[in-house]
Amino acid sequence: MVHLRIVVPADRCQKVLDLLEAAPSTTNLVFLAGAARQPKGDVVLCDIAREEASVLIEDLKELGIGRDGSIALEQIDSQISEAARKAERAARGMPSDAVVWEEVEARTSETTELGGNFLFFMVLACLIASVGIFTGSPILIIGAMVVGPEFGPLAGLCVALVERRRSVGLRSLAALAVGFPVGITAAFLFTLFCIATGLVDEGFKSIQNPLTRFIAEPDTFSFIVAAFAGAAGMLSLTSAKSGALVGVLISVTTIPAAANIGVAAALGNWDDWVGAMTQLSVNLSAIVLAGVATLYVERLLFERRRLRHLADGTRAAAGLPAAPERSGSRR
Repeated sequence: MVHLRIVVPADRCQKVLDLLEAAPSTTNLVFLAGAARQPKGDVVLCDIAREEASVLIEDLKELGIGRDGSIALEQIDSQISEAARKAERAARGMPSDAVVWEEVEARTSETTELGGNFLFFMVLACLIASVGIFTGSPILIIGAMVVGPEFGPLAGLCVALVERRRSVGLRSLAALAVGFPVGITAAFLFTLFCIATGLVDEGFKSIQNPLTRFIAEPDTFSFIVAAFAGAAGMLSLTSAKSGALVGVLISVTTIPAAANIGVAAALGNWDDWVGAMTQLSVNLSAIVLAGVATLYVERLLFERRRLRHLADGTRAAAGLPAAPERSGSRR
């Protein structure tokens, strides 16, 4: 279940109440007259089956609640209520498969910002990967993959492409366009320092180590694994299965490849440099392609649910038309 806290202008409160009362997937409906002060209005509380949350939120947006009031969402982890179970049974599908698109948008908006923490994590991830390349340590390579924050902007780019959200796409591209060069530069300077201090031999080649040579030797499986990881990452994002995201981060070699670009450039190993550049390009392309495809399918399924909702008579209770005009994008 998803809990909604809705601040409603007084002139539209009855429509909101009628809409929510008419929806069989809604329960625990509470009305607090004049309780809101900023923005001023009434407060409506309710619980909605996760499967129908975005569908009903779209109706609330049509009533102008998102513009003139507010809609806050909270995930309900546990609830003891027969009424809630009836509401969940009234919604088609499984809660674990449902996508609350407003949650997805919020998560991606938070992870696409180009800030100091993002750059710091990129630098640290590339430095850890550099040490893993020097020592031939798969453990350090995996650690660098987990530390790397690059999947957030990649996911944001996928969401932006599917939902045509230009601002999110530009922020995601900016984070990737700045973050990777900063991480590569850090690996480059760190390698020069290691050479100068004798920690690394000038003749070192990452491709000579059997445990880490895959970083500079992309093949067909590099694309396949990255595509699988991109699809899994999108499913993790849309279903709030954060545990699966760790596996996604470990599956792709974006951070190790970026670090190896800097390492190879500092050592003058241009064959390794070309291999690492290719590996990074293959991984980024596969993740975005698979992520967009996965989100597109989930979006189509949501549109089918939305069309069924338009025909079930719930909207009529709030005076909404059966088929609202389509604007071409959600925002």
